[in-house]
Amino acid sequence: MILVIDTSAPRASFVATIDGGQREEHQAPRLDLEALRKLARERPPAKVAVATGPGSFTGLRVGVSFGLGLAMGLRIPILALPTLELQAARTDEPATAVVDAGRGRYYYKLPGQPPGLAEPAAIPPSHPLVGNVADRRSLIAGGHRFVPDTALRRFVDAAATLLETAREVPYRNLEIEYMQSFSRKD
Repeated sequence: MILVIDTSAPRASFVATIDGGQREEHQAPRLDLEALRKLARERPPAKVAVATGPGSFTGLRVGVSFGLGLAMGLRIPILALPTLELQAARTDEPATAVVDAGRGRYYYKLPGQPPGLAEPAAIPPSHPLVGNVADRRSLIAGGHRFVPDTALRRFVDAAATLLETAREVPYRNLEIEYMQSFSRKD
């Protein structure tokens, strides 16, 4: 079984299990560490995959730390899944992946481009958006449209797609992707 943890969004956490053809996912306001411990005792994973950002500073630290500790404790591989690529994998349509960055800004990734950080009006509107954001209104007001929810893959299916090409990361090399600078820019 592969355990997938995504705590990159400030208001939701995703946990998925992939065991052969069996795929389950759970979404909650925050990561339930006790439930994860229980799951790992009952069904020990063979691998752990974690969303590595960008995203919520605290959320990422909790999810990645738990996943890394579990992988190290069980001596199993850990895999890094970039958050924006995980969001983009939720659709076959070329889309701009977005996640909350705070202060009215969003991390975004256009197809084939490096990630960026911007306010809604500065995100190129060339593709529809896909992502786990708390409030879509500012993005829609900025001229963006979202891929319809009915056209999106489940989180667990997007994770399974990325896991096909994900590679194991040495424990000491697992890095969280922090893009946001906390210094004021005038």
